[in-house]
Amino acid sequence: MKIKAGIIGGAGYTGGEMLRLLINHPSVDIAFVHSNSNTGNLISDVHTDLLGDTDLRFTGELSDDIEVLFLCVGHGDAKKFLAANPIAAGIKIIDLSQDFRLKAAAGEDWVYGLPELNRERIKTANFIANPGCFATCIQLGLLPLAAKGLLKNEVHINATTGSTGAGQSLAATSHFSWRNNNLSVYKAFEHQHLNEIGETLLQLDANFDEVLNFIPQRGDFTRGILAAMYVESDLTAEEAQTLYEDYYAAHPFTHVSKKNIDLKQVVNTNKGLVHVEKHGNKLFVVSIIDNLLKGASGQAVQNMNLIFGLEERQGLALKAAGF
Repeated sequence: MKIKAGIIGGAGYTGGEMLRLLINHPSVDIAFVHSNSNTGNLISDVHTDLLGDTDLRFTGELSDDIEVLFLCVGHGDAKKFLAANPIAAGIKIIDLSQDFRLKAAAGEDWVYGLPELNRERIKTANFIANPGCFATCIQLGLLPLAAKGLLKNEVHINATTGSTGAGQSLAATSHFSWRNNNLSVYKAFEHQHLNEIGETLLQLDANFDEVLNFIPQRGDFTRGILAAMYVESDLTAEEAQTLYEDYYAAHPFTHVSKKNIDLKQVVNTNKGLVHVEKHGNKLFVVSIIDNLLKGASGQAVQNMNLIFGLEERQGLALKAAGF
């Protein structure tokens, strides 16, 4: 018996990635794909790479004959959708927006869906708040330190994301002619993902009260995030390597590399790669993910697999594009 899934907001980047994953997931049938702007249109007319893979059409109707609902909508729209469309009891909800990531907004009903942090809670959850892309990448670089109470000084973070991180809606900074051969900083020290990162670190270390100095950058590529961060640390290089390897040993998608890493190793996959080095009294950490997969739709499917007792990697054994 396959899991019946519904998708809200199937025309955007995260919705498209969700479709690509679920169409090929051996344990899922897509019951409906909702879109206000594309009702009646073939999915393959919007996501043209899916021509030959599905004959599904977007719908404006909803159905309760599902087990899981993915909300692939813009920030602020998930709360509005759920307020206007009560969902039947028993249906699991996985929200890819930021609406329920913070405890103040989520209450006790929503679980923060970072498996490397909350795997056991995810397995019994009804509602999942899927983490942000920058937040996922940065947290994978910091979780092992926080778990041992080793974030005792301010953290310096520089991270660059591809253009898909801005969503599908056009903006001056997403036009090819502006983005290509260009690099820029935005929301320095005040990016919205800082709040969820802070809550996560406090979950692991109740005494954490250090500053996270985060400088986000827009890159001139489409997919992926590379976060480079450093913090003062007494760990030796060998101790840090062991700490990270031990923390992620049981997590199938996050791997610690002894060699330096680059984005092509993770783009088009649900993997997160982490590399650590010691320079004087600084521990230097590099973390990389695909923002649309491990940073969004792939992680959402990973969460679904955990909720329904499936093998965690099911439907997510994806191939990287090495060249």
